[in-house]
Amino acid sequence: MAHGEATLLDQTGAWLGALPGRVGAWFARIPDHIVRRILYTIVGLFALILLCWLILYITKGRFLKEPFESIMSAQLEREVQVEGDFQLYFDPIDVKFVAEGMMISNPEWAESDTFFAADLVHMRVDTIPLIFGRRTINFLKLDNGDVALEWDRAGEQNSWTFGEPTGEPLELPLIRYASISSTRLHYRDPRSTLSADIGFETVSARDNEIENSIEFSGRGSARGEAFTLNGGFFSPNAAIAGGRNDFRLHAEGVGTVMDVSGELPGLTEIEGAELAVQVRGQNMAQLFDFAGIAVPETRAYRLQSALTKAGDEWRFTRMTGRFGDSDLAGSMTVALRDRMMITADLASDTVDIIDIGPFLGYDPERLEAEGGSGAITQAGGTPRVLPDAPLRVDAISRFDAHVDYRVRNIRAESLPISNVSLTLDLDNSFLRLSPFEFDLSGGHVTSDIQINARERPVRTAYDIRLSPTPMGTLLARFGVEENGTTGTIAGRAQMTGTGDTIHESLSTSNGRIAIIIPEGTVVAGNAQLAELDLGTFLQLMFEDETNDPINVNCGLIAFTVRNGLAATDPILIDTRKNVIVGRGGFSFRNEAIDIAIEADGKDFSLFSGQSPVGINGHFASPGIDPISGELVARAGIALGLGIAVSPLAAIVSFVDLGDAEAAQCGPVLRGARARDQREEDGDPRDDVGDGRASRDDVEEEEEDDDDDDGGFLGIF
Repeated sequence: MAHGEATLLDQTGAWLGALPGRVGAWFARIPDHIVRRILYTIVGLFALILLCWLILYITKGRFLKEPFESIMSAQLEREVQVEGDFQLYFDPIDVKFVAEGMMISNPEWAESDTFFAADLVHMRVDTIPLIFGRRTINFLKLDNGDVALEWDRAGEQNSWTFGEPTGEPLELPLIRYASISSTRLHYRDPRSTLSADIGFETVSARDNEIENSIEFSGRGSARGEAFTLNGGFFSPNAAIAGGRNDFRLHAEGVGTVMDVSGELPGLTEIEGAELAVQVRGQNMAQLFDFAGIAVPETRAYRLQSALTKAGDEWRFTRMTGRFGDSDLAGSMTVALRDRMMITADLASDTVDIIDIGPFLGYDPERLEAEGGSGAITQAGGTPRVLPDAPLRVDAISRFDAHVDYRVRNIRAESLPISNVSLTLDLDNSFLRLSPFEFDLSGGHVTSDIQINARERPVRTAYDIRLSPTPMGTLLARFGVEENGTTGTIAGRAQMTGTGDTIHESLSTSNGRIAIIIPEGTVVAGNAQLAELDLGTFLQLMFEDETNDPINVNCGLIAFTVRNGLAATDPILIDTRKNVIVGRGGFSFRNEAIDIAIEADGKDFSLFSGQSPVGINGHFASPGIDPISGELVARAGIALGLGIAVSPLAAIVSFVDLGDAEAAQCGPVLRGARARDQREEDGDPRDDVGDGRASRDDVEEEEEDDDDDDGGFLGIF
């Protein structure tokens, strides 16, 4: 060993032994010959690395062309070829890569044979971040490039994930600066029928402020509708020096116009960037279709928001805007994980009742043109109001969501709704609206609606509760006066049905609907007709005392629903003067109504109709018929007696002996079924039916669902 070399090794060993703490002590205990071996090994490795670097630098790594093609083809499980010049070396630390005529094939299922092709690829990659799995490209030059990004028809695999097929989202490497010429990007997604072809080009300096820019433009289609887009990365050179890299995007199509602008730290680096988004269109559902997200349809809208990206989350904050005649504000986060997760906190100060229609499935274009009447359609010659828009089962299966939405006031002419609070949870095709609550005319409605789209057919469970609500406020538009009306109503509807529309789920539903009326008074001149005591009504009318109150002891309006057919179970209202009962029901299938309400007086009355009042028609156009066949028959008998005997005899046909039995209010206030109702003395009532439609009537309705005769349960 040379003297100089021995001295160097001794000095190195002494230096290692002089290191502080346990490290120095450990080295001090190692024998000199072992220290020499360690140092020889380190020096040898360093010399080898230096030699490899030198060889690569001198040869530019051109001799690695064939091994590169072979190794990359095996790793990517695709054919990789480089037709022209090839360079791969360290310069001095960054990896420099040059390939002329490079090509990477697509998987066999893809429409395009080639995933990537370019006349020239020239890039410099940060070496140290690459070791730890982060791809940072400091410079990229791409000439005549062509990239084809595709999903398969099942949405289970894509062309940009190499090796084992997956459905992972596209993750671009971080690119600091690029120079691109005549390069095109193609995107295909058969699931959403989305396709796009976009061209990129580097534009040289046009003034003293912009060094250059990478601009893009293209066109495509989504769900059969064409769209165009254009924009660019302006002054990208400045990003290398920590300056500005302005980004702009303008897109139009599918009834939507979108503008995005802001500053990026790099061409493909959006992390932490503050972007501004403005979007407007005819229907918000069309916008979200681009991202494969199903949202309710809306009337014309415009929104603006700040946008930033943090990890796997895209965050839309400071959102403001309008849809239809309603305002909207809040925030939304879209997390791109194994399953897309949407989290939103939204609020509206005022929502127009017409703007709620599309959320339920009504056509927004018809509502825009016709207002509330746009919710009515025709089926088999009869008007229909229950929406038939199907739940987008496939779309909601692709993402999860949690949305909180609050509305201070609903603008509605005759329906005082305010303080709406809705929580929506979507978990793997199980959708729940709970709680869904709002104030209604001094009362409060609470709902729990569950839609299970994991099953086929879709199963929906409704549970809607109305807390005690003042009748005067609720029924003011029907002639009930708030001043002097002390009566309240409370109710609950529980039903479960199948089908992917509101109409289908209700048409197959089973359950119960009940409205309870506790003791109170109702002041309404027109409402006196409900008691059907003709003598009292005429007396009040001529004495101008029609505002005298109706005294209600208790009441129950209830229906049992079987396979979409609702039968009274029961209608029973006990007032101071009369007992009012109802028979019949309605159908969720063809929306026909056939109910007869009749009052029997508790006291003697000289003039009493003693005949049913019919409620008929359909949900969209209900009718009231106070002149029943029985009343017409009585009038005929009276006329005959008047002619044959004397005018006094005609009165006999309208005499009410006042033999009605008062109701026992306990079962009424419990919402009990018809079979459990009792007279005041405890005897079972025989005037409230059994809560069932006759078998013949039900079968007739099933066979003739679209008939326009309005009758399906009959009066029994």
